Amino acid sequence: MSEPDYIIVGSGINALVAAAMLGKKGRKVLVLERNPQIGGCLRTEEITAPGFVHDVMATTMVLFITSSAFAALGKDLEARGLEFCHAATPTGVLRPDGSHAILSMNRAENVTHFDRLATGDGQAFDREMNRFGGNAGFVFGLLGGNLWSVATARLVAKEAWARGLKGLASFFGEALAPARSYLETTYTSEEMKALWAPWALHCGLGPESSYSAEMTRVIGFAIELAGCPIVKGGAVNLLKAFEKLIRDQGGKIVTDADVDQIIQGQGGRAAGVTLADGRSFKAKSGVIASMTPDQIYTRLLKNWPAAQPDYVVEGLKTYRYGKGNMQIHYALKAPPRWRAGEALGKVALLHLTPGLDGVSRSSNEAERGLLPAEPTVCVGQPTSFDPSRAPEGQSILWLQLPDTPRSIKGDAAGLLDCPADGRWTEALREAFADRIEAMLRHHIENFDEAVAARRVYSPADLEAMNMNLVGGDPYGGFCGLDQFFLWRPFKRPNNHTTHVPGLYHIGASTHPGPGLGAGSGFLLGTSLK
Repeated sequence: MSEPDYIIVGSGINALVAAAMLGKKGRKVLVLERNPQIGGCLRTEEITAPGFVHDVMATTMVLFITSSAFAALGKDLEARGLEFCHAATPTGVLRPDGSHAILSMNRAENVTHFDRLATGDGQAFDREMNRFGGNAGFVFGLLGGNLWSVATARLVAKEAWARGLKGLASFFGEALAPARSYLETTYTSEEMKALWAPWALHCGLGPESSYSAEMTRVIGFAIELAGCPIVKGGAVNLLKAFEKLIRDQGGKIVTDADVDQIIQGQGGRAAGVTLADGRSFKAKSGVIASMTPDQIYTRLLKNWPAAQPDYVVEGLKTYRYGKGNMQIHYALKAPPRWRAGEALGKVALLHLTPGLDGVSRSSNEAERGLLPAEPTVCVGQPTSFDPSRAPEGQSILWLQLPDTPRSIKGDAAGLLDCPADGRWTEALREAFADRIEAMLRHHIENFDEAVAARRVYSPADLEAMNMNLVGGDPYGGFCGLDQFFLWRPFKRPNNHTTHVPGLYHIGASTHPGPGLGAGSGFLLGTSLK
């Protein structure tokens, strides 16, 4: 292709959305990916046995189908083969004693089910979702917009006018509450607290983290409305649709293209990139990097003569990464038979945990570098609503452990030998996976006879596949309040610009943070000319 308007480094969901949005404006883009395939954390492979199709990392698309990016690009992607599969019961929780709760996409069913757990819990859920529905426009406006902008200032001013300053202060005070206090004061049954507590982990938080209460409300509202859909046949089909769209728009995608540094042009602008193999590409308007701040400022800009601003130097020094992640995949000869009830086999994402205290304990252990004695386990059952992912009559399980230590200091259960250097080893990875397997065996009556194969990815394995998953952190950095919203990635707001003219930063390390909603890619793609 001729010299593109923009070069995009990386090909995760934010990069692909930015490329497609710029393409809709007639801009020519060149997407460069260092791996043999595009996708970032979207990756589909037969990793256990032939015919068993696994989403190796991310799989649930609720944030994508409810995003502004999908509103703008959905029809284009569907025209290029994208289809989704939906489960009527998107999430649930199962405790060690077999007690459980299941969320459906029907409010009346949910109210009835939750009231059976404890009188009033159904009504409490209905009240909370209705209250959030009234705040949804404001919340999603803050979560999905450029915070340092006239548009957001007007949004806040409008809310201040409607609510009054004291009312607005009350809203923010409630939004900053931790999930623990919110769940303990809202619901009576342990099952209801257990149903929502694990979702804080999927936001890179814990039950005691500030604003984790608001994020559990966001997730509850979103998945009751839109479920936990997956891409039919695997997330790779979303990537194929994006690839077709970008190329139809005149863009180009190059894989096995490891960008080594940014080229400095006239006036200190980002004028292009040089690859590790010596190839160079120029860009007319700028370079967009979808990666962690360390990758941009310490690698891509390593040979620039000008000193970096103090806020960048200090920001890099203090930037923190969160807990690691672990993935376990099973090929099963038959669907799992859950001892606690047949309905559990139809739940898209089922959490295994003792409850709120169990989630808090496992999260805290992982933050302290310990292998949790009883991890919080998210069990995906994609073949229950997308049978194309396994041979007829067979099944797969997709497991995620969102509270796994990046560097290991010990085993909270005191049973596993941990390496002195804190690094994950193959032996430790498999031994820890055996702990999770024991939890599955406790709940699934045909587990041993059904398992055909297992594949495990430690945090170190995930980082080896995607350098942006530092220590296996899938969220691009710690998501606590001091490193989020206005202060992501650095304390100085920048709306995806950098101190280098023509160099832009998107991805999970930037506002509005991680997830498949592709917020940063959409915001930048719509704002650039």
